[in-house]
Amino acid sequence: MLSRICTAALVGLDAHTVVVEVDIPGCGLPGIDIVGLPDAGLKESRMRVRSAIRNSFFEFPRTRVNVNLAPANVRKEGPGFDLPLALAILTASRQVPGVNGRRFLAAGELSLDGLVREVPGALSVALGARESGFDFVLLPNGNTSEAALVPDIEVFGVSSLQEAAAFLAGEIELEPARPAKVVRRDDEPPCEDLGEVRGQEPAKRALEVAAAGGHNLLMVGPPGSGKTMLARRMPGILPPLSLAEALEVTRVHSVAGLLGAGGTLISDRPFRTPHGSISPVGLCGGGVPIPRPGEVSLAHAGVLYLDEMPLFQRHALESLRGPVEDRQVTIVRSMVSVTYPAAFSLVASMNPCPCGHLTDPRKECRCSPGDIQRYHARISGPLLDRIDIQVEVPRLTRRQLQERGGGECSAGVRARVVEARRLQEARYGGTGVFCNAALSNSLIEKHCALSPEGERFLGLAVEKLGLSARSYNRVLKVARTIADLAGVDRLEVEHLAEAVQYRCLERVGVLAR
Repeated sequence: MLSRICTAALVGLDAHTVVVEVDIPGCGLPGIDIVGLPDAGLKESRMRVRSAIRNSFFEFPRTRVNVNLAPANVRKEGPGFDLPLALAILTASRQVPGVNGRRFLAAGELSLDGLVREVPGALSVALGARESGFDFVLLPNGNTSEAALVPDIEVFGVSSLQEAAAFLAGEIELEPARPAKVVRRDDEPPCEDLGEVRGQEPAKRALEVAAAGGHNLLMVGPPGSGKTMLARRMPGILPPLSLAEALEVTRVHSVAGLLGAGGTLISDRPFRTPHGSISPVGLCGGGVPIPRPGEVSLAHAGVLYLDEMPLFQRHALESLRGPVEDRQVTIVRSMVSVTYPAAFSLVASMNPCPCGHLTDPRKECRCSPGDIQRYHARISGPLLDRIDIQVEVPRLTRRQLQERGGGECSAGVRARVVEARRLQEARYGGTGVFCNAALSNSLIEKHCALSPEGERFLGLAVEKLGLSARSYNRVLKVARTIADLAGVDRLEVEHLAEAVQYRCLERVGVLAR
């Protein structure tokens, strides 16, 4: 007898419908043959499915079982095919009646005793099922809170193969899952407050400008000056995630398998801090046969922090050039091409020299000019051009260390950032641009008009600093953000002057000291 059960194969963030076709011809040696581009992990499911069926008090067919995964040109991988494969075998062997009238999609991993385990990408599976017109989705209990975030489709959770078979046979009824009311995950620590940072007012201002316009930020200073402390407070001053952003962030983490059992909607902006030894694949994504999201995608709608940026692999840093510019990353393999979102704010830090004491008035730098030049050369010019704000973070003085109170708290700064972002969304409505950092050249010409005084000032800055065309445009974007924070529509000289001072590595004085 022939039976068909639908499931889904994840390709990037998208779930493609796959039909599990099972035919039991009634002859041949016992065993399971699987065709349709299964990977090694899927081929191993034969043993799990056989044991799960027997330990769930069903009878496994004593003849050959032929399995086809259609369409055959889509690569299938992972254990999520266990549950639909087992249900298709039970239906083909007439131990479970076919479900009439309603189309459903099933996914889940089976243990040897017949229990159903969670699988990654449940949110994408539910979205794909809704778009394909299915009536409901059958998933492990641990995935239902996540999948129930998708409206207009029912999600049923099961704990075992026996329960799934009984539900499809109409022997028991299940309640559709509902999204969890509490969306904050218990393992997410609260955002650290900017008011805890003593001194460093220029760096705090740069952090506010970067948050208001979605700009990339590089902090340069000696060890212990507070660069990492400042970076960790960036998520606390960013605007709250919109529902669309939260769903997309949750979807990326779900595909990467980072939500865990009972995962719900991610409500806080991600803050990712990869180690300096990370590879280009780990940073931007990759792998075979289906590329997985990397750190740039896991930081989507949040912050990617690179501590001591020059010590990262050169190839890894250069791989950032595309995602930083395009706000997405496309990974191409021989049989598949996937695109992951990567609209993150890059925050990086570095020392002024290899020993870190070049700009420190209390400690002597022992680095040679050649060492300093090679150290700075680890960050290429094209990548440096893509960092909008470069700011110095000097060592704190004794007075700054001993003063009580760190200054304005994150809530006050966040209010100004939210208002600046609101102005940008209203200004660029319908263009697909939501922040100044993503402005195209045509939008820069339209919304970054300069006065004659501003034209002269910026022209002098180009001559003295040798700004490239990309740096020139980024100065205009930063100036636009500074004007938005001030509630001013037209760019003035003071806005341009502050934006120019945020190109510290292009000012002659920094590298010449």
